[in-house]
Amino acid sequence: MLERIIQYSIHHKLIVLLFSLGIIFFGLYSLSKIPIGAVPDVTNNQVQIITTSRNLATEDVEKYLTYPVELEMANLPDVKEIRSVSKFGLSVVTVVFNDEIGTYLPRQLIAEKIKIAEEKIPAGFGKLLWDPLAQA
Repeated sequence: MLERIIQYSIHHKLIVLLFSLGIIFFGLYSLSKIPIGAVPDVTNNQVQIITTSRNLATEDVEKYLTYPVELEMANLPDVKEIRSVSKFGLSVVTVVFNDEIGTYLPRQLIAEKIKIAEEKIPAGFGKLLWDPLAQA
């Protein structure tokens, strides 16, 4: 059977060439019609809370800025993880939510909790920077 196909291909080169070109053009046409996004969004659902201070050392930033914010965010619903970084004069708390919760509910929950966290930060120690429309 395979030998007959090879013999037929050798004797009818034009038909094999046209068949091969047809397959190539059909493949290129199909490739151009595939609906593929150029850059899919694979980021997780997270919100960053940034607190700045001019003159606090790293330990003080952790104690007076990062810890109160983390404490308030710890009991939010559908939180997957909470990460934080404390540096000289800067505290960044990242709250990662489950993907099923959506994008607007986490922003609302964070906005409510930030008001409580601001009350726990001593006066003049830091300023919370959080834009409710910006999501990391």
